[in-house]
Amino acid sequence: MTDITPTNVTRGACAFIEASRFDNLPAEAIRIGRRCVLDGLALYVAGSDEESVQVLIEDAREVGGKPEALLLGGGEMKIPAALAARVLGTAGHAHDWDDTQVSRDPAHVYGLLTHPTVPPLTAALVMSQKLGSVSGRDFLNAFITGVEVESKISEWMLPDHYKRGLHSSGTVGTFGACAAAAKLLGLTGTKLAHALGIAASFAAGIRCNFGTMSKPLHVGRASENGVTAALLAARGFTADPEALDGRWGFMQVQGGGATAAKLEQGFGKTWSMVEPGISIKPYPSGIVTHQSMDAMLKLVTEKNVDPKKVERIDFYAGSNILNPIRYPIAQNHLQAKFSMAALLAMIVLKRQAGRQEFTNAFIQSEATQDMQRRINVHLDPEIEARGWDIIRSRIEITLKDGSKLTEWANERYRGGPDNPMSDKDLEGKVAACTAGLLDDKRREALIAAAYGVEKMADAGQLATIIQPQSSEA
Repeated sequence: MTDITPTNVTRGACAFIEASRFDNLPAEAIRIGRRCVLDGLALYVAGSDEESVQVLIEDAREVGGKPEALLLGGGEMKIPAALAARVLGTAGHAHDWDDTQVSRDPAHVYGLLTHPTVPPLTAALVMSQKLGSVSGRDFLNAFITGVEVESKISEWMLPDHYKRGLHSSGTVGTFGACAAAAKLLGLTGTKLAHALGIAASFAAGIRCNFGTMSKPLHVGRASENGVTAALLAARGFTADPEALDGRWGFMQVQGGGATAAKLEQGFGKTWSMVEPGISIKPYPSGIVTHQSMDAMLKLVTEKNVDPKKVERIDFYAGSNILNPIRYPIAQNHLQAKFSMAALLAMIVLKRQAGRQEFTNAFIQSEATQDMQRRINVHLDPEIEARGWDIIRSRIEITLKDGSKLTEWANERYRGGPDNPMSDKDLEGKVAACTAGLLDDKRREALIAAAYGVEKMADAGQLATIIQPQSSEA
């Protein structure tokens, strides 16, 4: 643990944000950035009909205010940019299907850094509408800048942040949203430093709310608060200009400090979205579950397992899976995202785990509840002793005839930088996210807009493309 120098991180972040230019972005960062934009836009659509988001939409309708940005799911209604960001950000994380930051550091709890895309993407989208005529190049530059600020803070801060029970997507995500909004506002100097200082006091989110509506709201509030911090700073509102640093700074207070060797990396010298990279999720659940779900999918398909013939399932893993995935038996679709019993039951029963399975009707069905009770989760001392650098797990299915089937999780998990989704796979995910909410023409327009985002004259038009058709008059 180290107390970082009083001005190192905040000044570095400010200098990086001020200097960022689209023409200076690495080509690979732009390519990955486009894919993250596409994934994020589709997830806004997917989340628009979730109950949690519907509550926020109704709240926003009643609150109203200055028409600056479209209300997702509100037809042509516009509301203040920060309020629009709350709804959008929550929708983007509502399914827990948004991408995750990768770390190669074995000291981190693998996969538990931050969901990097939704907060800065949300901020860039609502600010583009508020400001008007923001080019696609400026939009993409602001988004990638926000991802880098968020990811570097998340990587440098000690893993105690997450272990203490803080939700990094809600906390560190605030800085990503603030950086993107501040870039589009053109904040520099002390105003930019004050924006980050305001964001530091806004950053919040605790893990006890995993499995409830409040988890996606963490990301909605990170998006809203980042935008608010930048807007207040633009008006002259002040905060500590070194709020990421020092004894009372964000990294020390919320994380216990930072890793000294990593601080030497600085901003802008490496690009986190390129290396170690970003994982685009194939399943709408916690990233640490995906390897095991794929293992179960391989087992039941290759062995043609009949669910009616399953006597019991034993799942063996380390605490890096079992601590955050904490519900023994899921009682609703929100808990199911953090329940190995529910997730494995989906694969056994349906050989898939998508929007159709993450519903209360499916989770509460007799078949799903019965299969969950056949699944036994074990902390495996041998797996635990091998460390947390990667996800390791083993599945054993015992059939009613007494035979056993075993499968280990593939350490090169699907969607991760070492085994990424192809563009075709990503477009398939977009189709799954938007099914029943956008028709084929609108879905194809969304895909084309994301892939060609830097060519857009007005990036704010993206907000119209993602508006679910069921909400239109």
